[in-house]
Amino acid sequence: MNPFITQIKNLGPARLAAMGGVAVGLIAFIIFFATRFSAQPMQLLYGNLSATDSREIVQQLELKGIPFVMANNNTEVMVPAERVTPIRMEMAELGLPSGGSVGYEVFDNMDALGSTNFMQNVNLVRALEGELARTIKSIEGVQNARVHLVMGSREMFSRETQEPTAAVYVKMRSGRLAENQVSAVQHLIAASVPKLKPSNISIVDERGALLSRAYENDAAMVTAQQDESRNNLERRLSGAVMSMVESSLGPGKVRAEVRAEMEFDKIVTAEESFNPDQQVPRSSVTVTENNTSNERQPSDVSVANQQPDTAANAGGAGQAQTSENRTEETVNYEISKKTTNSVRESGTLKRLSVALLVDGTYNVNADTGERTYVPLPEETMTKLEGLVKTAIGFDANRGDQIEVVNMPFTGFDDLANGPEEFNLLGFNKQEIMRMAEGLGVAVVAVLVILLVVRPLVTRAFESMPQGDEALMSEGMAQLTGPGGVPMPGGQAEEEEDLDELIDIDKVEGRVKASSLRKISDIVDKHPEEALAILRTWLYQET
Repeated sequence: MNPFITQIKNLGPARLAAMGGVAVGLIAFIIFFATRFSAQPMQLLYGNLSATDSREIVQQLELKGIPFVMANNNTEVMVPAERVTPIRMEMAELGLPSGGSVGYEVFDNMDALGSTNFMQNVNLVRALEGELARTIKSIEGVQNARVHLVMGSREMFSRETQEPTAAVYVKMRSGRLAENQVSAVQHLIAASVPKLKPSNISIVDERGALLSRAYENDAAMVTAQQDESRNNLERRLSGAVMSMVESSLGPGKVRAEVRAEMEFDKIVTAEESFNPDQQVPRSSVTVTENNTSNERQPSDVSVANQQPDTAANAGGAGQAQTSENRTEETVNYEISKKTTNSVRESGTLKRLSVALLVDGTYNVNADTGERTYVPLPEETMTKLEGLVKTAIGFDANRGDQIEVVNMPFTGFDDLANGPEEFNLLGFNKQEIMRMAEGLGVAVVAVLVILLVVRPLVTRAFESMPQGDEALMSEGMAQLTGPGGVPMPGGQAEEEEDLDELIDIDKVEGRVKASSLRKISDIVDKHPEEALAILRTWLYQET
């Protein structure tokens, strides 16, 4: 009978089950890490996908036979790292991911002959909403967006036209939209829909908060635009000051802050002026009158004198003649007049405040390496102040202020240089981490074998009961005598004894007596060989 099988049987079911479990776990552990390191590294293809986009992308990957892994509740698709860019180009050709919204592709498969005007208008609104949602989702930080449009219409027999309105739902990955981003979204939608005002657009986030509360009326929007105009002026002036001063002191040696006070009052001026020195004749009227009259003296009044064609009347006796001439001239002059209507809506600069912080120089001790700060000379500071005044257009009458301070910058060199990229023997951080991970796996496997499997197997074999067969095998090997000379009696006798021992092995009480009797018989039959064995044992012990 095979001794190995006998030893296995003597272990018992519990020990066999424990050893089998440890072996299976160790094999699975090794296979897991072997497949993990031998498999292709996977990289994110798309994230934050909708259920529709995930299904369509998976279908395309299965048709092309590309391996993939779904993660994060089926919202992320992982593909082999070296194929990410080509797969994205292929998906872009198919219009994936579409963002879960319908765009202008709704008209691609539309039957123009069987569609009514109402259906076309509805599809136009759907397409416009989908395109706007896609554009909004391309903004950094936006995870999902939906747009609802209500187009302007005029009811029948009505003179009033309903203004278009829009509602936008925005879901962010983290945080919330900034005020300038909210304004940008409003103007984006207003520019895409005819006659839509930014004030008629409401934006709501995933928490149900109204983000466009500050833009509910045109006045608030104007205020936001004024703030943006002031901020742009401050950034432009501070950038100009820093660029100019850094060209002299070096990059990273200057900090500049500009505060501008501006007036955005809307002023409407109507002015009308006359210039008396500039006269132009506009019209001229001349009237001339000539009057002549004859009058008879009162003493000569008679019937004869009153008759016509008489000699007295013909001679003009007793008559007085009167003549009158009058000339009237009217000239109208046009005086020069100037009418001016001016409207000022842009901001007017009222005051500028500039703070300029400059760094000095440093002396390095050659022995200790210690750096000592040295401030700039007063002459240099005066020149810098003059340069700043020229750059910003300083006006003392306006109340402008400039403050130039020379102070050391704390740790600026370390911040400017930045941390160096980790590199060890030509390996970057990622490669070293992968090697360390593999080494850790190997160490864990060796420790499992040495500290778990080996002690368990050793303890199992040590606790096995030793049978007569093992005892007699050792005794026979020792009693063969010096030089390996076999004992007399032949192989047949040994096999008989072994068979007898095997037969009585089942009886626990007779094992020891049988072994002693057999050894005694062997000593009696072969005293010289037994004596030689005892001498050998004594020599080995000493």
